[in-house]
Amino acid sequence: MCIEMVCRTDTGRIRQHNEDCLGGDESLGLVALADGMGGYQAGEVASEMAVKIIIKQLYASIKSLLHAKRRTSYRYHSATVLLEQAVLKANQAIYEMGEQQARYQGMGTTVVAVLFHNHLMSVAHVGDSRLYRLRGNDFRQITKDHSVRQELIDCGLYTPEQARNSPNKNLVTRALGVGEQVDVEVQEERVLAQDIYLLCSDGLSDMLNDSDMHSILCDADTLEQAAQLLIDAANAKGGRDNISLVLVRPLSVAAKPRKGWLRRLFGRN
Repeated sequence: MCIEMVCRTDTGRIRQHNEDCLGGDESLGLVALADGMGGYQAGEVASEMAVKIIIKQLYASIKSLLHAKRRTSYRYHSATVLLEQAVLKANQAIYEMGEQQARYQGMGTTVVAVLFHNHLMSVAHVGDSRLYRLRGNDFRQITKDHSVRQELIDCGLYTPEQARNSPNKNLVTRALGVGEQVDVEVQEERVLAQDIYLLCSDGLSDMLNDSDMHSILCDADTLEQAAQLLIDAANAKGGRDNISLVLVRPLSVAAKPRKGWLRRLFGRN
């Protein structure tokens, strides 16, 4: 799959440090975004570790998968399994560093990572960093937050509008590095050429509602312009947190899994 990708991050108007980290590899079709937490500089360390380890693990795993056999009992594509394993590896490394070095104790990070392959994308996320999709004029959130706010919405105690002003809105119920084990939520979605995918930290989604983001994406002429307009709009509304985002547009999508080694690599075995 051929993709166009733009990454942007901004410290915002209140914070002194940027604890977000984002990155990707267009050759792999991989993007990842993490929002760190845990005190002075520790959040920066956790988010950077998460993104770097996920990219490194995916690169190594995809290469080695050519020589590996997969059991037919897997529910997901091999690509999705590899992405989940990479996120779990990042959790282990962040947790161990926090246990070994007192200054990093308790650090953690949210993460959302996407791997585009053939006509599909594999998604893995932990916490409240989000993935959105714009398809035609339909803009929707693909991931579901692991947060106290989301649980209150699910229980019917808050409407989504009320939850935006909740004092508990930034409390996550899952994060990488805070425990030896973590439950990574994975999913797979069909991809169409010219979809636009937005990965973002809560520094963007807390400042802008879905309608705001939808309008900016539709009005912008390029991904670069859209990325800057989103950050400018979040800062204009207060910029109370670090603002990070990745925009991805698939330029061409395979109609079906390719034959040969690509099919062995990404198809169900």
